[in-house]
Order: sequence, then structure tokens, then C-alpha cells
Amino acid sequence: MRALLVEDDVSIADFVVRGLKEAGFAVDHAADGEAGLKAAIEQPYDVAIVDLMLPRRDGLSLIEELRRRGVAAPVLILSARRSVDDRVRGLQTGGDDYLTKPFAFAELLARVQALVRRATRAPEPTTLTVDDLVLDLLSRRVTRGGTALDLRPREFALLEYLMRNVGRVVSKTMILSHVWDYSFDPQTNVVDVLVSRLREKIDRPFEKKLLNTVRGVGYVLRP
Repeated sequence: MRALLVEDDVSIADFVVRGLKEAGFAVDHAADGEAGLKAAIEQPYDVAIVDLMLPRRDGLSLIEELRRRGVAAPVLILSARRSVDDRVRGLQTGGDDYLTKPFAFAELLARVQALVRRATRAPEPTTLTVDDLVLDLLSRRVTRGGTALDLRPREFALLEYLMRNVGRVVSKTMILSHVWDYSFDPQTNVVDVLVSRLREKIDRPFEKKLLNTVRGVGYVLRP
């Protein structure tokens, strides 16, 4: 899948581009509205992520021009503007979804995937399964060996991320970018604490351990 990000904030752009690439997207980045318009017209994209406050051409004008030219790729609007009027204006202009800053990457990725799925009508599994561990994305229910596990929202988000990357080692930085928002201070032990809490719930009561630590690298869920 191919995504276009139109964002002038360097730190946000780096955060989003890195996360989308790790999720399997090919990503092009434009730092202003005119460059974004040129890229979207010249190349087909499965989804575009557009900031509203852009140099040279603002996001609303960019989206409006894309729709006028017949570009049908779904657009996720990013903005620090939080009012209902701003969201309505963005959607009426031609945006398909609206996400306010700051945001957690996990939510941005879920919204992007939903837009792509809606546009392509591609079905996505509603449950993730690793060994006897089952995560239901619709009911947000987690069981292991038929036993229900009570997970907090961030524990659920971490488990979903690990299950989507089963067998693949993910670093602390990758976890931070997926479970917390881009402005979160990485110089903390929050990842270690969260992983420890999750391990207590999905592994400790069971004989077979699924969540493994790879020293100096990160964590991996293995069946």
C-alpha cells in the first residue's frame, strides 16, 4: 500500500513516516501544500494524510483541489484544531476522517487502515490469534486457553501490536511510537513497565511463555 503524508512539522513527519513504513506502507512525504498537490496528482496513492496548517497551500485548499481534479484517494486530516466546526469543515471539503494532534500512532494507523479497507473493500480479520492467545478487535476481549484476561487500554494496544508482528522483534522505540503519541518522552522506563504488566497477565498464569525479551534489542511474541 502506498501513502502520501503532507506535513511540515519535521518531528511529526518523521514519527509518522517511520511508523507507517514499519506497518508495511510505502510512504512519500511532502513538506508543503503545493508539493503535496503535485505528488498526489502525479502518482496514485491508497491514502493521503494531510495537515491543515501548511506553507504555500493550506490543507483544506489542497483537499478541495484534489477532489476537483478527480483524485479519489481517501484523506485523513491531521490538525491541532479541535472544534466541531473545524472537523465538519474538513469533512465537507473532501476529507474522509479527522484526527486531532497530539495523537497516538496506534490510532492513526487504525484510521488509515480503515480508510484503505473501506476504499478497497478489502476484508481485515477481526481476531488475532497466537497459539492459545486470542484478541478480538471488535469486542476488545482477550482470552488465553479460553480464560478471559482483563487488559487496560495501553496493555491491549501493546498486545495488538505484538500480535500483528508475531515472530518479529520490536524495539522500545517502535513500541513508544505505536502505543504513545509522538511527543512522549522516550527517556523513561514506561515500555519496560508496560511489558511487565502485560507479561503478568498473558504469561505468568500459564505454563508456556509467549512474550520474550531479546536483550539489547526489544521484545517478541512467539507461539
